Amino acid sequence: MTSFWHGFADMAAVETGGGLSIVRGRGSHIWDAEGNRYLDATAGLWFCNVGHGRSEIADAVRRQMVELAAHSTFGDLTNPATEALAERVAGLAPMPNAKVFLTSGGSDSIDTATKIVRRYRSLVGEPDRTVLIRRGRAYHGMHVAGTSLSGIPANLAGYGPLLQDVVEVPWDDADALRSTIERVGADRTAAFFCEPVIGAGGVFPPPDGYLEAARAVCRDAGVLFIADEVITGFGRCGAWFASGRFGLEPDLITCAKGITSGYLPLGAVIAAPSVWEPFWREGAGMFRHGYTYSGHAAVSAAALANLDIIDGEGLLEQAKTLEVELTSALAPLEHHPMVGEVRSGTGVLAAVQIDPAVLERDPGAAGRVVLAAWKRGIMSRALAPGALQISPPLVLSSDELAELAEGLTAALDDVEAAG
Repeated sequence: MTSFWHGFADMAAVETGGGLSIVRGRGSHIWDAEGNRYLDATAGLWFCNVGHGRSEIADAVRRQMVELAAHSTFGDLTNPATEALAERVAGLAPMPNAKVFLTSGGSDSIDTATKIVRRYRSLVGEPDRTVLIRRGRAYHGMHVAGTSLSGIPANLAGYGPLLQDVVEVPWDDADALRSTIERVGADRTAAFFCEPVIGAGGVFPPPDGYLEAARAVCRDAGVLFIADEVITGFGRCGAWFASGRFGLEPDLITCAKGITSGYLPLGAVIAAPSVWEPFWREGAGMFRHGYTYSGHAAVSAAALANLDIIDGEGLLEQAKTLEVELTSALAPLEHHPMVGEVRSGTGVLAAVQIDPAVLERDPGAAGRVVLAAWKRGIMSRALAPGALQISPPLVLSSDELAELAEGLTAALDDVEAAG
């Protein structure tokens, strides 16, 4: 029996079936302990933008570790690597003169953003503006605030009361957002959380004009617009941030994953001047929030090396090209009897949706296709609505893209043939 408690796992099933141990990675491929090779169609878990096995990042981390691995950054304390990273990220942000609060990951970033929002409202004399708006299908991590903001019902089940003053709107309707703010009252509404592309909820790109309209609704009502770019940031959508691609200028951006390509855990909250300025004013007092590893020097070094690779290898432009090629390569799957639709077209992100009629007969069909894909050398995973996650590294080659499409087709054929 394993001592390791897996995340998002039915541990009884893991014990029965055994785990799959991944031992090595290079570029867009990974290998298991038995020597089987897989094309990593999930980039780890949406994070490995620069591909696996980058010695540049490992070397940067080693150099930093032998100089200073880590130290507290609470209060007056800092270190050069963290200062450099904050300046770098602020310079990439789609809002001018931003400030950067570093965390240990995406869920941390969401909880941090939630506390910034609540504290901000208090500082500007609006303590009654406590209501947070989430979208259906949304995923914002699994800490208490992020779970409360989830629009995936299964992720809320079994935990009892969570964060209060959270309301939900449809994921694709800016008019519903406006009417909800009017119903709740702008004088009670604090913030709206928005993934530019719905990720773990099934990979749903935004309808044309939705993001811009939702941003305008929030601006008109004085509601803070928080772009959750944990998945979409750092090149995944062909820009440093999807918010920049859509011209959103959020009040806050939450990010993680691609900031280090997963080489070490790191997240951040990026704040526009309108949000951070009250915290900087004389008399604002201490913001009583932070993490042991906020501003970890070695992790900051990993992030800086990762950003150098994204910039130096032109991966933003590569992602724009891959976006088109990925959509084209997966389009034929829409004609497969098991597939309802393929969702793609905003960044290197896609989902192969198992047909609802198939799922009605066989609710576990998506999981069976995932296992068949593993046997065909494609690493994917099932998402909430019975879809297959496709989010490969940004270094994916044309040959590897063909390998991905062929492997998925074969896996679908295998499951269909097995009945």
